[in-house]
Amino acid sequence: MSAIVLAPYRRIDDKPILGGVYSPSDFPPFAVTVDLVVLTVRSDALCALLVRRGEAPFRGRWALPGGFVQVAESVDAAAARELVEETGVSGLHLEQLGTYGEPRRDPRMRVVSVAYLALAPDLPVPVAGTDAADASWVPVSGVGALAFDHAQILADGVERARAKLEYTALGTEFCPAEFTVAELRRVYEIVWGVSLDPRNFHRKVTGVEGLLEATGETTSRDGGRPAALYRRGAAGVLYPPLVRAPGS
Repeated sequence: MSAIVLAPYRRIDDKPILGGVYSPSDFPPFAVTVDLVVLTVRSDALCALLVRRGEAPFRGRWALPGGFVQVAESVDAAAARELVEETGVSGLHLEQLGTYGEPRRDPRMRVVSVAYLALAPDLPVPVAGTDAADASWVPVSGVGALAFDHAQILADGVERARAKLEYTALGTEFCPAEFTVAELRRVYEIVWGVSLDPRNFHRKVTGVEGLLEATGETTSRDGGRPAALYRRGAAGVLYPPLVRAPGS
């Protein structure tokens, strides 16, 4: 069995530091930031929370909310703090989306960003704060050029959100307490960005155990024939999942 040899630390000038003793000044400085992909459904559109930068670099350009992690805080705490400071939105469950560390992603210095995702209904109108000149819900389909590599981070967040609707009951949270299958289908169409066959969707969602619970009531609020009303069931994970068509 061959021995494992651990390489010594290396300084900026690539000279090895033997014995594992090093000084922070021997290594290039870099910063850690957080970027937030916050999505909701507003006016029949999947919307992202964006801020207009009030400072350089990219002054005046739309960007994802976020900022630098402070020395004495965790990245999770920084994400929650930046969301409140830049938009006034609080109390969201933020899950880590990914880490972005291309060397030239930030013109100021070497910056590694930890991105977070939140997808939730009934989110308030954001209020810009600190270094943000404006904050707004922007339809994902109409987002233009963004600062830094935020276009890629947003695209990754949208894809993660779309995938979550395949295997979780998250879509029902965007419906009223009692809803029709057509109303639930509309949520999926908005988030996935596709049109779905009504009969096929009805068959799939009513066939997932625990997803929907029939109320025994009907409604004609959609203007058509009376439709059965449902409420969210106990299932959190969907099996079988509601798989999207390829390319959607």
